[in-house]
Amino acid sequence: MNVREIMTDDVIVIKNTDQLAYARNIMLKKGLSSIVVVDSEDNAVGIITERDITHKLNEKSPTWKRRPIDKIFVSRVMNENLITIQSKQNIKEAVELMLKNNIGTLPVVDNKELVGIVTKTDLLKVYENKYKNKWAVKDLMNSGIITVDENHAISHVISLMEEKNIGRTVVTREGELVGIITAQNISFAQIENHETGVNSERIYFVRNVNETELKRDVRIVSLLTAGDIMSKNLITIELGEDAALAANLMLAENISGIPVIDNEEVIGIITKTDIIKGIQ
Repeated sequence: MNVREIMTDDVIVIKNTDQLAYARNIMLKKGLSSIVVVDSEDNAVGIITERDITHKLNEKSPTWKRRPIDKIFVSRVMNENLITIQSKQNIKEAVELMLKNNIGTLPVVDNKELVGIVTKTDLLKVYENKYKNKWAVKDLMNSGIITVDENHAISHVISLMEEKNIGRTVVTREGELVGIITAQNISFAQIENHETGVNSERIYFVRNVNETELKRDVRIVSLLTAGDIMSKNLITIELGEDAALAANLMLAENISGIPVIDNEEVIGIITKTDIIKGIQ
């Protein structure tokens, strides 16, 4: 099966001169996790993803990150290392490129022209239809599950996901599973306030200038916690179920990862990335 058979040829794109606020609105409205970026001549020059937004806007410095998101150009945040595929190539090559480069979207380019896009979701549909009863969830899942407490600050969650290079983490309350956080939860929560770019609150405090003088100071801090932004409608799957069922659930519920349970205990997680490995 080649890429042409599964790709989407109606590609939503944005200009590199568009504002980040516009990109964000398109992603929310269309339910997209990434968008291809084109230049003034409609050449594909980059891609912007939820994880790019999270990573770029939470790095220390430069000063442009303190601007409102309607003042930040897409070109500032996009990933210029654009990896593409041709429509005639086999879907297994698409899987290999995604896994090798840790990406979820491949623009399809023929003769320097953008003709389509193929995503992990497209490959998930292939797995659901063509690979039933081939692998069980336990064969493809990742047992190294990363958790956070619902009261952990968003800054901690972001740092943890960056450190572990993961796109989601499970949220617990006193050891009990209560939700899940994805790159989408974080990226859009962090830029929800149109004026400042982040959900925040102004905190006043007094600090010592010297032994005899006190100075009133102010800081803008994010008060969001994991519990504030997590998805609470948590779907789980049993260890021994068919991985094709996991693919079906992800497609039906528009999610990218499902915690795996055994005897009511969370023992891992299975993601789109894990499932497409079964196509190789």
